[in-house]
Amino acid sequence: MNPFYIFMLICIIVGCKKEPLQNEVALQRIASIPTVQITSDKIVPIDSVSLYQYKSKELIHLYQSADFVTIWGKEKIRKTILEQLSKSDEEGLNPLDYNIIKLMDYERKIAVLTDQELANFDILLSLSLQKYISHLTNGRVNPSNIYKKWDLKENEIDINETIFQLLKSDSVSKKIELLKPNHIVYKRLKNALKIINTFPKDDFKKIEIIGKISPNDSNSALIGIKKRLIYWKDLQPKDSLSMIYDSETVKAMKKFQTRHGLGADGIIGRGTIESLNFSKKQRKEQILVNLERWKWFPKNMGNEYVIVNIPDYKLSLVNNQDTVQTHRVIVGRPKRKTPVLSSRLTQVIFNPTWTVPPTILREDVIPAILKNRSYLTQTKIRLYDRNGNAVPLYNWSLLNAYNYRYVQIPGKFNSLGMVKMIFPNRFSVYLHDTNHRDFFEKTERSLSSGCVRVDNPLELTEYLLNDPIHWNLEKITETLQKEKTEYATIKKKVFFHLLYWTAWSDTSGLIFRDDIYNLDVVLYKRLGN
Repeated sequence: MNPFYIFMLICIIVGCKKEPLQNEVALQRIASIPTVQITSDKIVPIDSVSLYQYKSKELIHLYQSADFVTIWGKEKIRKTILEQLSKSDEEGLNPLDYNIIKLMDYERKIAVLTDQELANFDILLSLSLQKYISHLTNGRVNPSNIYKKWDLKENEIDINETIFQLLKSDSVSKKIELLKPNHIVYKRLKNALKIINTFPKDDFKKIEIIGKISPNDSNSALIGIKKRLIYWKDLQPKDSLSMIYDSETVKAMKKFQTRHGLGADGIIGRGTIESLNFSKKQRKEQILVNLERWKWFPKNMGNEYVIVNIPDYKLSLVNNQDTVQTHRVIVGRPKRKTPVLSSRLTQVIFNPTWTVPPTILREDVIPAILKNRSYLTQTKIRLYDRNGNAVPLYNWSLLNAYNYRYVQIPGKFNSLGMVKMIFPNRFSVYLHDTNHRDFFEKTERSLSSGCVRVDNPLELTEYLLNDPIHWNLEKITETLQKEKTEYATIKKKVFFHLLYWTAWSDTSGLIFRDDIYNLDVVLYKRLGN
């Protein structure tokens, strides 16, 4: 075989390996792109052998398609791409990852570059743009490598076809803009990054208190607390600060608590102090990791969809970009995390039975039976053998405990409540009502075993079934009163997105939520910023 083809085959195989991220320092924004007069559409040949050093299959394919000549001769297109790369930090990315300094140096000297230097410039610009497109559409980190409970498909993108479309486009900047996440939350995250960059450097000492601080209390820690509230613009600046928890500070504290998803009661406790002790650097890191996450999420969530933000304990029903319903939810506790996934809502089950999952059986139910032999009777759980035959409760023994199927019969006492909503997924989780509706009054609601409990689920159910004759609220109530299991198909095309983000912004300023599954720090380390 021709040695050239053997060499090319080896390089393509090697090129399939993903290039590691570079751990580089932050780069200040390059103010402007230089203007030079050169002949447009200048074309020079590309030596195919010179492409192999980059170990990129996509790069080789790009120039194969271009007959191994330069493709970035048009100054206007080139300048637009350089501008996009130089301000990639607005997307939570690092311009240094795209060789911006070297590219700008080439651009400044382009009038005097040799043909070989023009070829090198062209190749480097192509390589950098390919990486930028990849990062915009799927992020810099593979989420499945760090999140066990993750089931989102990678956003499909033909990078080279996208580049050829850019070359043909009358508006390169608009084409690149279409590659970015278009969801309102991503836009609010970008705004959050702008906002936090306006804050000065902070050098506050850690605040520590014993117990709680209530309105009108006097406490030496209030000096530091007020400084933090002033810094984050929840409290107006003052000439002097007292140790009294006055009404103005209480009002500012409630605003701070609301922005951080805390109970806005004005009481300063452990959770409030922990949020106050976050530095600007930590909050900026939190914004950056969420910008990365949103690049993993589906670009098109559907015209009508249900979206759950796990750390915000909130479900939103969205139709044609308008939020038509919101519901409080309860999600999985840290040891039994709720997964991140996308699916489609398909079915409603009224008066569901509940088959005890293996983890709950092992960690909750069997220990409860050993502690109280009447547990199965009290919770109305029935036993079935592997053939589906009912087993008398008095036959239960620890020796055979894992040979039974444990099923709780329908009713208000049922752990799933009165209604269950199905969306196909490999984690066997679903939306459901609960027999502990008082839990929705809690501020921190990571309390379940992985499934998502919904407050006021009947309103959501009626909307999803979209059948005012057979499944209006009155008919649903009649069905529930029978306490017999019934099924209804969701005929509307309603997508379901179970996602995780801990930062954004709105009209009140920066918004943060507790990183309940401790995912932010792990991701920031992987990004290597």
